[in-house]
Amino acid sequence: MEIRIDEAFATGDFAELAYAYAPVGLVITENRVIRDCNAAFAEMFEYAPEDLRNQVFAMLYPTDEEFVNIRDRGVQQLRETNTYWDERVMRKKSGTLFWCRVRGHSFTPDAPLARAVWSFADLSLTRPYLPLTRREREIISYLADGLTSKEIANQLELSYRTVEVYRAKLLKKFGVSNSNGLFQSLGGIGSDHVVSRSGEGS
Repeated sequence: MEIRIDEAFATGDFAELAYAYAPVGLVITENRVIRDCNAAFAEMFEYAPEDLRNQVFAMLYPTDEEFVNIRDRGVQQLRETNTYWDERVMRKKSGTLFWCRVRGHSFTPDAPLARAVWSFADLSLTRPYLPLTRREREIISYLADGLTSKEIANQLELSYRTVEVYRAKLLKKFGVSNSNGLFQSLGGIGSDHVVSRSGEGS
């Protein structure tokens, strides 16, 4: 690889070098299938790059249900502005769950997930993962979208009372008194960019 590094600096053609050695995970997807990724992305998820190529992105989510629940979030924003970012919980090969920041750009804005490039940054050092059940992650995700307890109940086919119980337990777990405090406990970001506590994505 040293020869290619020397060649890149000699010719000024840095694209391949930047992709291979970027200090952030980069992944190219086609209809939610991983077509290629750089070493940083593969290492983040504890795989070799060749083990991820042509695999469905769902394998990197905490559960298949969470992948389904959040997979279309951000599509409208990509269609309108071709920019998107969020912070979500993902799963390593070992089963370890961790927070990461995801940014996306589509090569096909009319069908944003047809072909896209995504960057993933591991937030573990600044935001340790606190164990949450799948349902808790779903409810936090919908709260972050600005839904009321009644709207969340409709989305998840639960009773309003059940959602309120989950919400109260989450506030107690994080030692806060409202949803804004909950989002701050999850990293101090605005609710506009809190999605997966589950995920959207690729």
